[in-house]
Amino acid sequence: PNLFTTASLFAAFYSIIASMKGNYEAAVIAIFIGMIADGLDGRIARLTNTQTAFGAQYDSLSDMVTFGVAPSILLYGWILHQFGKVGWVVAFVYTACVALRLARFNTQVETADKRYFQGLACPPAAAVITSYAWLCQQHGLQNHYFLVITAFVTIGIAALMVSNIRYHSFKEIDFRGKVPFLYLLIIIILFAAIAANPALVLFIGFLLYALSGPLFTLWKLKRLRDKK
Repeated sequence: PNLFTTASLFAAFYSIIASMKGNYEAAVIAIFIGMIADGLDGRIARLTNTQTAFGAQYDSLSDMVTFGVAPSILLYGWILHQFGKVGWVVAFVYTACVALRLARFNTQVETADKRYFQGLACPPAAAVITSYAWLCQQHGLQNHYFLVITAFVTIGIAALMVSNIRYHSFKEIDFRGKVPFLYLLIIIILFAAIAANPALVLFIGFLLYALSGPLFTLWKLKRLRDKK
C-alpha cells in the first residue's frame, strides 16, 4: 500500500513541476493519477490486512500535497495570479482548508460513521477545481469573468471541506463478492463517457457529488419542518 501512496505523492510532485512550466493539462492529469493511486492504497491495505499507523500518517501527508498543494499551485499559476495578492490568498485558503479537513478526519477516524464523510473529502474537492481548470483551459476561458468564477468556486469548495455537511462515502460498497451486471454496465458507460470528453465528464460528475451534500441536507431539513 505504501508504494501506491508514494505513487500518489510522485504524481503530485510532477503536477507541481508541470504547473510551474505552464503545462496545466499534464498537471491536471497527474493529480487525477494521484487520486487513483490514493484510492487504491487504502483498499489494498484493507484487502491484504496490512493497515498500519505509519501507513495512515504517510497517506495523510501525501494527501496534503496531492489534493492541497498541487491544485492550489495549478490554479494560481493558471489564472489566480491575475488577481495579485487576492489570488494567492484564495489559493492559500484552499490549501489551509485541505489541511484542516485532513486533521479533523484523522482525529475522528475511530468514532465517525463510516458511511458518511463530515465535509467534502479532499479528493473530490481537488477533482472539482482541477477538472474545472482543465475544461476552461481547453476552451481558452481565461478572461476576467472566469477569473472571478474560479475564485468563488475555489472558496466555495474550500468551505464545503471544513463544513459539517455530510457526504456519502460509498465505503459500504463491497466488490469482493458478486457484482451486479447493472454496476458493470454503468462502469463501462462511465469509462466510455470519460474517454470521449474527460474534462467535461469529470467536472460534471464531481460537481454533482460536491452539490449532493448541501442538497441532501436541505432535503432533510425540509422533511423535519414538514413533520413539525
